[in-house]
Amino acid sequence: MIPSPARRFLARHTRRAWEPAVRLARPLTEALVTGAPDPARPRSRRLTRRVPRALGLLPFRTIDLVLLGDLALTFVLFGGGLSYLETEAAAARSPLDQQGLMFAALAFSLPLALRDRWPLAAWRSAFLLVPLGTVVSRQFLHEVPYTAAASIMYVLVVYAVAVRCERHITVGVWIVSFLAAWMIHPNSTALVVGTVSVTVLFGYNVRARRLAAGLLAQEERRSERALAAQAALEERARIARELHDVVAHHMSVIAIQAEAVPLQASGDARRLEEGLKEIRALSLAAMTEMRRVLGVLREGDGHADTAPQPGLGRLEELADTARSAGLVVTLKLVGDLARLPTAVSLSAYRIAQESLSNAMRHAPGSTVSLKVARYGAELHVQVTNSAGHRSPEPSESPESPESPDERGHMGHGLIGMRERVSVLGGRLWVGPTGTGFAVTAILPISEDA
Repeated sequence: MIPSPARRFLARHTRRAWEPAVRLARPLTEALVTGAPDPARPRSRRLTRRVPRALGLLPFRTIDLVLLGDLALTFVLFGGGLSYLETEAAAARSPLDQQGLMFAALAFSLPLALRDRWPLAAWRSAFLLVPLGTVVSRQFLHEVPYTAAASIMYVLVVYAVAVRCERHITVGVWIVSFLAAWMIHPNSTALVVGTVSVTVLFGYNVRARRLAAGLLAQEERRSERALAAQAALEERARIARELHDVVAHHMSVIAIQAEAVPLQASGDARRLEEGLKEIRALSLAAMTEMRRVLGVLREGDGHADTAPQPGLGRLEELADTARSAGLVVTLKLVGDLARLPTAVSLSAYRIAQESLSNAMRHAPGSTVSLKVARYGAELHVQVTNSAGHRSPEPSESPESPESPDERGHMGHGLIGMRERVSVLGGRLWVGPTGTGFAVTAILPISEDA
């Protein structure tokens, strides 16, 4: 029996001796048997075409131009390779029949049809078929037994593997290609290995660039989401400060009423009861506004803007300001707008203000229709503008989800509208209409607001 120290020494050195073999066996095993490629990247619109209506009975709706190109090149390589092999066989007076030549032509072209969907399967089939086809063709090709069709097919298949597979699988493909080239025709090994090496390095570089671009795009999307969330929080805090002023106004009125009602009543129970009812109504309104403040406020900085807040009574002034900036503004007011809750009036004013500001920025000189209407317990705000003197650029269009307003880079217009409407429990629609743009908001009018 081997002593324990000697057994440990033998096991350690045996493991060290096997480690290089294990490292080499992994890429070879995955390249030949167990490996799998990465999922195919989404095809760009330039590389896909819709099926014409005249061909509507086909089982697919789009045509993949890359796959179509591979199939076309496969057919060309098969036809050209078959003609070449027949010519060379006739010149060498080879006894091969037509079936043998056709098999060789298929072996040198068929794997190319698989490389887009199944790159590893395409390479594995090429690894099996090319040597078999070479056995047929080398009987009359005495110098290099590889035809042009076989070379083109194998380079494209190896490139697909390098682009879609992990590095160790690509290394395994390179090693197997080197061994196969050395066994098939040793004199051309250097040429084959050089060509395959250049193809592998080029494909790996393309793969690395694609992965880096994907990670960069992912980081940009994450950054945009963070900026949008920050913009939403800032907008909510600003809205909460405005509602804070509304609550402060109600509380001030309550304090004055609580002090004045007993003096005005002078012992009259009826007048005292009326005064208390009015104080109660104001208290309920203040509580409603306070709930809205707590619902939207996320961070308090300890400062509140105490300037008077605007309302629908200043819409004419707002329209005049827009007209002085070059817009043609038509203002239409419908219904009783005098007795609206302060928060509703303020939100409607801000939505109209931001819509006119967007029209000034993105459609200067346009015609704007501003309509504010009260229908029962709802207030409708609709602002529609035409295209103006110039069409908005894609990067600055307010309706675009990638616009600066949405990302928080150049103001919080659309975010602010959505936050104001959500605070009041209303609905908002924004989007293009014809050549222009429309904003429609429906704000509920609460009795206790």
